[in-house]
Amino acid sequence: MANERNIGRIVTVDSLSVYVRLDDNLKSLYKSGYEEIYPVARINSYIVIPVGADKIVAMVNRVMTREETDLTKASGTIFLTESNRYLSATMVGTIESGLYIQGVYNYPILDNPVWYVTREDLDIIFDQKANEKVDFKKDFYLPIGTSPAFPDYQVKINPDKMFAKHVAILGNTGSGKSCTLTSILQSLFQYEYNGEKLKSSHIVIFDTNGEYKDAFNIEQNNIVNPFWINDNGLKIPYWFMNYDDMDYLFEPTTGTQGPILKRALALAKSHVAAEERKLIPQLYVNHLKVLIDNLNAGGNKAKSAILEDIESICDAFNKLKNERLTDFDVSEICKALSDIKSQKAPNKVYSNNGYPKGSYDVNLIQNALDTINQNLEEYQETLVEKTSSENRNIDAPLYYNFHSLISTCFEYAIKESAVSQDKMNEYISTLKLRMQSFVDDIRLASPLLLDKQNDVNDVLVQFLAYILGDYGQVYNTIADASMYKEYYNGSGCVKDVHNQITIIDMSLLPFQVLETITGLIGRLILEFLSRFDKEERGKMPVVIALEEAQNYIPENNQKDRDSISRKVFERIAREGRKYGLSLLVSSQRPSELSKTVLSQCNSFIVHRIQNPDDQTYIRKLVSAANSEILSQLPTLPQQHVIIMGDCVRTPVVARMNTAKPRPNSNDPEFIDNWIKGSEIDYKKCANKWLEEEKDKKND
Repeated sequence: MANERNIGRIVTVDSLSVYVRLDDNLKSLYKSGYEEIYPVARINSYIVIPVGADKIVAMVNRVMTREETDLTKASGTIFLTESNRYLSATMVGTIESGLYIQGVYNYPILDNPVWYVTREDLDIIFDQKANEKVDFKKDFYLPIGTSPAFPDYQVKINPDKMFAKHVAILGNTGSGKSCTLTSILQSLFQYEYNGEKLKSSHIVIFDTNGEYKDAFNIEQNNIVNPFWINDNGLKIPYWFMNYDDMDYLFEPTTGTQGPILKRALALAKSHVAAEERKLIPQLYVNHLKVLIDNLNAGGNKAKSAILEDIESICDAFNKLKNERLTDFDVSEICKALSDIKSQKAPNKVYSNNGYPKGSYDVNLIQNALDTINQNLEEYQETLVEKTSSENRNIDAPLYYNFHSLISTCFEYAIKESAVSQDKMNEYISTLKLRMQSFVDDIRLASPLLLDKQNDVNDVLVQFLAYILGDYGQVYNTIADASMYKEYYNGSGCVKDVHNQITIIDMSLLPFQVLETITGLIGRLILEFLSRFDKEERGKMPVVIALEEAQNYIPENNQKDRDSISRKVFERIAREGRKYGLSLLVSSQRPSELSKTVLSQCNSFIVHRIQNPDDQTYIRKLVSAANSEILSQLPTLPQQHVIIMGDCVRTPVVARMNTAKPRPNSNDPEFIDNWIKGSEIDYKKCANKWLEEEKDKKND
């Protein structure tokens, strides 16, 4: 029977592919077997190469004929031409003991026979198991499409292997990426996993173009219970931003504005600033040090310093003592300051240049300074710990008043710097103007709540549950859920039931805050999952799907500044796996995506790509064994893909299942609409636009 399966013999073999000379008696693309007619030399079909007890599986990627001359037996002087047929195939796996293994470990030799593939082989290659319990870790069981070469066979993936190490969906615009993403997610929820369906998944889709609401509507996806968040529902408290977010959003200069912003943010978030925003002890310590330096310098400069500063410094330390704003006993400092203050007598005579005339009690001043210096050293030690604690909390999502940050905390930070305050205020004025302009612009302030003061209890808990689909189950246990309750109740999703998919519509967000908001949400999810106890780590897997990912994770920076969202998602790509956080990136321009993110993707679903640069880039991302199959990229029909990597048993061309319902990504029908004409109500559209802006302003 084995001889009946022969279709040719190997004439060339290397580490990736084989070159086969087909038998002369094989005159068509098919060969008749015992049970049916088998395909032989079709692109994307398979051949089998027996090597001992194993069978190597190779995918056909080229078929050709070659004219060759041969010396006839009848005469040594007459030459005739013969037409021989050849095929080349890439070795993709091995059938061993009835199991398919990706890769080749035992290579064929020259003149090795080559067989056609039978239905028994295809059942193994395509994981056609019937009525068997699925092993979620090992088996490839979830059908997402069919094989164009073998339409009776479904192409199956392993979801754990797909999401565990990130996946990329790539292809030209209009090639079907949105439908592929939708189809995969719909297949996830329609499949029965050993008799059960998913009920607690956490999938967050960043919907750049507003396409996915129709694909996951409540009526047809009641099990999924999707939660759609538009620009009215996307409210992220500004105090969730860390310093990197603030730096990217407000663009302070690195030399002067950056350090002041960082210190002002630390003061705003510190417990001292939260309890008493009108007095910062460290400010007066620094100010007093300047006074001491001036007095020690002697001469008119010292006299001037006493007259200008001693009054306010003395009052400040008395307030620290009287109102108990510090645990340190500043009584001796206050007494010494009073002694120095006594030298500012009302009967002092002033010269024309403004300096006082008359003598000072030098010994009294010196003794007072010695006392102050001794106490300041001890006082400074108590402030170091407090200051370092403030700095540690700079990135913590602690509430602070944004308006106080711009005004009071900036003022204190400037005074702390011990630099000319007039000059520093001039440097900082442009930064404060930019920050205030964000507050005044409703488009920019609304998503980050910059125009409001929302000191809401448990707001971090609310936001995480809101984004991850658990808000309907936990918000009743939160003391004050007013921030998201109104939008959630009006969203149309089933209440008190987990939302397995959260769709965040980013289409109407201002581009100035798009990267900041995207990166902020990604970072909060990562940091939330990373804080699970060690034994709970990975028990709440989350998938973040980035539609049009080049907007969030570009390889090249814009405005000569590092993309804040790229930093976040590159970190997720590197570290997310150990916390159960996975990325699904979809893009029409892979060459413009972050190399770091794509290099961490272990599964690729590739649609038609015609740009030569993108084709070359994809070839560099995947193994050399898949280079031949990628030559089909420019000619792939819509809905057809090449699937490679850990998620599939073997690299395969597939026709994706049709998404039902489809995302709202259909191409516009130009001619039909131009023939029929359209009656668009301009006034209705404009009023809706203006009403939305009015509603935002009144929120």
